[in-house]
Amino acid sequence: MSARERILDAAAGIMRRHGVAGATTKEIARASGYSEALLYKHFRDKDELMLCVLKERMPPFTSMGVPGEGTVESNLVGIVHGGLRFYRRAFPMMVSMAAQPRLLQATRESLRKYGAGPQEPVRALARYLDAERDLGRVAPDADTQAVAALLMGACFQQGFLRYFAEGEDASDPPESFARELVNPVLAEVLP
Repeated sequence: MSARERILDAAAGIMRRHGVAGATTKEIARASGYSEALLYKHFRDKDELMLCVLKERMPPFTSMGVPGEGTVESNLVGIVHGGLRFYRRAFPMMVSMAAQPRLLQATRESLRKYGAGPQEPVRALARYLDAERDLGRVAPDADTQAVAALLMGACFQQGFLRYFAEGEDASDPPESFARELVNPVLAEVLP
C-alpha cells in the first residue's frame, strides 16, 4: 500500500471517530506511520485531505449516471442509494465542524478554492436531470433544481436519522429504501 493510501486510511478512521474538527494532521500522520511533512507532500492542506477522504474512502454518489443510459428511474435510485450510504458515513465526520462557527467559515472558504462543498451534489444531480431533459427523458417543465434539492435533502436527513438511531455501526439502507424516496418525485420528473 502506498504512503498516500495509508494516510487516507488513517485520516478516514480518525475523522470518523473524532470528526473533521477533532482530526489533526499530526494525529493522522502518526496513525499512518509517516511524518506530517510527508502528509503535506501528498495533500496541500487538511481540506484537500478531507475532500480526498470523502471522494476515495466513502461510498460514491457524485457520479450522477450517464444521461441517456439506463432509465431515469433506475439512475435516480442508484444516485439516492449512494447518497444515503454516503451521508450516513459522512455525518459523524462533518458534524463537529458545523458546531464551530469559525472552523465552519474557514472550511467554507477553503472548499471554495477546490470547487467543493455540500451544495455540489445538488448541483450535479440538477445538471444530470437537465441533460436528461435535453434528451426528452425528463418532462420539459420539470423543476430539476427542486427535485435535486428534495432528493439530496432526503439523503442527508435519512443519513442523519440512521446514524442518530444506530450510531457508527448503523447498516446501510437497502436499495428498496432509495426507491421509496425516488417514487414520489417520478411524477414530476418523467414526461
